[in-house]
Parts: sequence; C-alpha cells; structure tokens
Amino acid sequence: MDNFTGWLRERVQDDSVVGDVARRAAADPDWPEEPDRLQTFTDHLERRGAPLADLQSLTDAWIRYAADRTL
Repeated sequence: MDNFTGWLRERVQDDSVVGDVARRAAADPDWPEEPDRLQTFTDHLERRGAPLADLQSLTDAWIRYAADRTL
C-alpha cells in the first residue's frame, strides 16, 4: 500500500462502505493517484457532481486508511 488509491485497490471486494468507494475508484479512469491528501479525492468527486453521501463515504474510507497507516 503506497497511497490511498493503492489501499483502495486492495479493498475492491470488501462488503462495506470502503469497498463501495474502492469499486467507484476502480471504475473511474480519471481517479487521481496523488497527491495523497483527502482534499485531492474530495475535489475529484465534487467535480463529478458526487452526492453528499459519496463524499461522506470517501471521508469514512480515508479515516480507515489513515488508521491503517499508523499500525
């Protein structure tokens, strides 16, 4: 796991909010690789007109990612 996108790739099969975000990212050919900041991914989804629920799911996934990085 080098970055958030790599972390998501490992979770595409998860049956969870993180898996939902991972599948959306995998299906999006323009999903950013970096910079590895939450704002990068939030901006990307906002430009695509993502609903608030998707932005919240992204934030939830980011929190899990950040927690995993500290282990």
